[in-house]
Amino acid sequence: MIVAIDGPAGAGKSTVARLLARRLGIGHLNTGAMYRALTLLARERGIAPSDGAALGQLAAASEVGLVATDGEERVRIDGRDVTDGIGTAAVTAEVSQVSAHPAVRAAVVGAQRRMLAEGDWVADGRDVGSVVCPGADVKVFLTARPEERARRRQAELSARGDERSLAEVRADIDRRDHLDSTRATSPLIVAPGAHVVDTSDRTAEEVVDEVARLVAAVRGAA
Repeated sequence: MIVAIDGPAGAGKSTVARLLARRLGIGHLNTGAMYRALTLLARERGIAPSDGAALGQLAAASEVGLVATDGEERVRIDGRDVTDGIGTAAVTAEVSQVSAHPAVRAAVVGAQRRMLAEGDWVADGRDVGSVVCPGADVKVFLTARPEERARRRQAELSARGDERSLAEVRADIDRRDHLDSTRATSPLIVAPGAHVVDTSDRTAEEVVDEVARLVAAVRGAA
């Protein structure tokens, strides 16, 4: 069973995917965390987000893993835990550009497909249902009003001690939306057959309930 949950920043896909995976008792693959880990490593090594060739080589030579430790999902790159460093504003500002390079996506998508080939997963990202796993059993595309997505992202940053104005966060989300939806390789789209769910006025649990019903329907039909 593969459940693919895609959507733009702030739509709630990672939260919904994590809660759904726990409810179903299967793995959670946060594909965006893999690109963030690579972006962090590139920053540490002084590789510019515009240097596609160097980033592609870095992606091909690096091993990104997602593991559960004491009930918490942790992100590792080359065996090093980088969970606490991948959510910073600096990484967020560069991850869309880093992940747009074809060589980077080829390496990371390959790693994601190898993981999904083993066992059952709820995977979230921007191209899971369209590129990484177009044959997923259930495909969902989460969306929300831009102002709501900005509010959620601002709250997330604030919880990390990064205080930013709502206008600044909204501008960053608009920029990332443009980059993600217009990139030549694996752009953000609604995958064929995906169920579109607007999360603007719904709690995460309510969205999880809806997706869980979709999963149950597929399992019942099998």
